[in-house]
Amino acid sequence: MKLHSALISIGMIAATNCLINPVFAQDGKPQTEVAASAASATSAAVVSSQTESALKELKVIDTVVGTGDEAQAGKLAVVHYSGWLYDPNAADLHGKAFDSSVNRGPFTFPLGARRVIQGWDQGVQGMKVGGKRTLIIPSSMAYGERNIGNGLIPPNSDLIFDVELLEVKALIPPAEPQVPNVPVEKIDRKVGKGKEAVAGKKVIVHYTGWLRDPKAKDQHGKEFDSSIKREPFSFTLGAREVIPGWDQGVAGMKEGGKRTLIIPAVMAYGSRGVGNGLIPPNSDLVFDVQLIKVK
Repeated sequence: MKLHSALISIGMIAATNCLINPVFAQDGKPQTEVAASAASATSAAVVSSQTESALKELKVIDTVVGTGDEAQAGKLAVVHYSGWLYDPNAADLHGKAFDSSVNRGPFTFPLGARRVIQGWDQGVQGMKVGGKRTLIIPSSMAYGERNIGNGLIPPNSDLIFDVELLEVKALIPPAEPQVPNVPVEKIDRKVGKGKEAVAGKKVIVHYTGWLRDPKAKDQHGKEFDSSIKREPFSFTLGAREVIPGWDQGVAGMKEGGKRTLIIPAVMAYGSRGVGNGLIPPNSDLVFDVQLIKVK
């Protein structure tokens, strides 16, 4: 998952402020050319169980050709989508479903702005309003080696999305976003002795995140993500690369320190739901964070 404005950028920890913030379609990689070439897939095994991606290129299949405005870089695209793990042995190649906007409302994003995964930035371009398109996306244009949502999207997963373009809008430069400034409760479990985490510095951490449950031990409810069994997570402190509660809560830690952050929903994902109920709307969160290094 990216704490994507994108945490879950749910990573998950990325600022979407994350998926596809939709936490899953976001957390992008550098955009290349708009044209998408046909991809060849191996049928040896399901991608989610492989150590390497079966696909090498993005494949675009138009199931309905639209007749309205065209989605172009620099425009806002309003879409409905459903996402599955790509499975060459399944009907229509659709494996396990992991996310959908259909039952919660359309998703809007600026096309070509790297606010979604690369396969989306390339694959949605050229669609016209009313059109429907299937995107078969290699892991290198999705989440790569990251484990998203505690196995919801395993490492090296090729993905398949059905996308319907509902509307194309002009991109109006947004006003400077107002970052919430609600206090985050910080409980130092161990005070570090190394370099201090300050705004502008890159920090490397391990973390585990839970839904806050006031009745549970240490308020740790249902666990939704952890870096412990993957690799440490790094971000630039104060650069809005993570949810506001992280920027506020990690500041002041020192290398070697361990801190529990109790983050109100407004400083996390607010009224948005992340990962088909993985983090429900208006959820307060609890994170245990270990600061490994400050650069």
